[in-house]
This record gives sequence, C-alpha cells and structure tokens, in this order.
Amino acid sequence: MEKSYKFCQSCGMPLKKDEKGGGSNADGSKSLKYCSHCYDGGKFTRPDFTTMQMQQLVKEKMKEMGFPGFLAGFFTYGIPKLERWKR
Repeated sequence: MEKSYKFCQSCGMPLKKDEKGGGSNADGSKSLKYCSHCYDGGKFTRPDFTTMQMQQLVKEKMKEMGFPGFLAGFFTYGIPKLERWKR
C-alpha cells in the first residue's frame, strides 16, 4: 500500500489543493505521493528537472498567485527534503 502524503513529494503543493486530486500512476490509479502537475501516467512531467529548477518554478508560480517573494522563498526552502529529491 502506497503511503499517503499531505504535500506533493516533488513540488510541495498541498495535495488537497490539486484540482485533479493528485497525479496518476501508470495503471491509472491516483498517486498518493505526487500532484497532477508533477506526475502523470506514472511519469514525472519534468523528468530532467533539478531541485533548484523546481524551487524556482514553484517560487514563480507562488508569486503569480500573489504570494510575497520572501514567503514563496520560505515555502520552497523544504523542497530538497521531499521524497523525489532525496538521494
């Protein structure tokens, strides 16, 4: 059984905020680990992304949504600790 997470383990977005309710696995089932923006059909939507690129993308998206820059930076600080980026 796949462990259930509160936040996407790739970008850090709260999974309950995902308009599709989460990403999808290769068998079509819902991913309990990744959001639909990061994971689709059992594959990462940006497979070549680095941790820093993901932090930059999330920061930009948050600013677009009206978050102040320092807050966007604060929220992206933990991205390297998420499951996808652990080595």
